[in-house]
Amino acid sequence: MTTPRNVKQLFDLTGKTALVTGGSRGLGLQMAHALGEAGARIMLSSRKADDLEQAAAELQAANIDARWIAADCSKEEDTRRLADETLERMGQVDILVNNAGASWGAPAEEHPVQAWDKVLNLNVRGYFILSQQIARASMIPRKSGRIINIASIAGLGGNPREMKTIAYNTSKSAVIGFTQTLACEWGHYGINVNAICPGFFMTKMAAGLIQQLGEDKMAAHAPLGRLGDTEDLKGITLLFASDAGKHITGQHIAVDGGVSAVVAG
Repeated sequence: MTTPRNVKQLFDLTGKTALVTGGSRGLGLQMAHALGEAGARIMLSSRKADDLEQAAAELQAANIDARWIAADCSKEEDTRRLADETLERMGQVDILVNNAGASWGAPAEEHPVQAWDKVLNLNVRGYFILSQQIARASMIPRKSGRIINIASIAGLGGNPREMKTIAYNTSKSAVIGFTQTLACEWGHYGINVNAICPGFFMTKMAAGLIQQLGEDKMAAHAPLGRLGDTEDLKGITLLFASDAGKHITGQHIAVDGGVSAVVAG
C-alpha cells in the first residue's frame, strides 16, 4: 500500500495544464486564479482578445503561467480551433473548465427562438464539442482528466416570476444532465466530470439583474445573507480539479450561500 499523501500534496496541481473558457473575467478568472495558485499552467479563452490579454497579465503578475486564445465557443469551428491550438501550445490538457456562457432575459411567451438557440449553442453544445475534442486528443489516451462544467442554481428549478430566463435555466439543467451522463460514460477512462452550480455573484452577466432586483434583496434570500465574492468558487474548483477529489464524479454542487437549500426546504 502506498503512503497516503498529505492534504497539500492532494491539492497540488504542479505540472498540470488547465483550459478555462470564459476565463477573461468574473467566475472564469476566479477559477483560473485558483488553479494557477495551486501550480497549474493556464490557458484562458473568451471572445475578446483585449480582455484576455489583461486577464493573462493579472495571472502572470501573481506568478502564474498563463496564456490565452480568443475563440467564440458558440461556433463549432472556433471551438475546435481552440482545442487544437491549446493542445499544440500546451502539449496536453489535464483540466477542462467549461465556463463560457450566455443568458437572455425575456418572458417565455415572447422569447425569440434565435436567442434560445444562441444560449443553448454556447451553454450546452459548446461544452459537448470542446469536452469531446479535448478528451479524445488528450484525456482518453492518458486515462486521466478532470472536466468541470459550470452550471447554475438556475438549473435546479424554476425562478421567481420577475426572473425571465427560460433559455438560461434550461441550458443549465442540461449541463447537469450532461455532467452526470458524461461521468458515467468516461469514468472507465479515468476522467472525472463534475459541475459547479453558482448562485448569485456580482459578475457582469448578473449585474443587470442584481441592479434590477436590488443587491440587498437578493442577498437576503441566502441564509448566509450575501452574494458570492471573488474567493467563493476557488475551493470547489480546486477540489474537483485535484486528486483531493479523485473519487468524486457525476456530481453537482451549489455554491450559493444556501439559496438552493431554502428552495428545497
